[in-house]
Amino acid sequence: MEAEKPSFSHVDEAGRIQMVDVGGKPAVRRRAVARAFLRMLPETAASLRSLPKGDALAAAQIAGIMAAKRTAELIPLCHPLPLSVVEVRAEVEEEGVAIEATVETTAQTVVEMEALTAAAVAALTVYDMAKALDRELVVTEVRLLEKTKESPR
Repeated sequence: MEAEKPSFSHVDEAGRIQMVDVGGKPAVRRRAVARAFLRMLPETAASLRSLPKGDALAAAQIAGIMAAKRTAELIPLCHPLPLSVVEVRAEVEEEGVAIEATVETTAQTVVEMEALTAAAVAALTVYDMAKALDRELVVTEVRLLEKTKESPR
């Protein structure tokens, strides 16, 4: 028996866009962690570190949380999910800001798009704050680090 070839999840056999039907799946606890990195000049990172603790990155944390909650409005075929946890952490490193977003839900579908959206928007928020200091800013490494789900009971 030949294995089924992987295909795009939101495209049917005729090539039409579709929302995935998750109605038959059980609601289970799901978690996803994503990362983004905003590369910048070392001087820009030093300027961020010299600001009062928390002030520079608080806007990015809030923006990431808000973005996770609105992912279904931003990504057309995502299901709206009841998020139970959204955590966004941003840390200034030598050559940029590392952002990690963790999102959890109990639902019928994965929560990875919410985590990726949170990390990306948080990085873009720092970009917006630092663009006047640094014309070399680059958002890189927007990627999923992990996704897990509990077994259905």
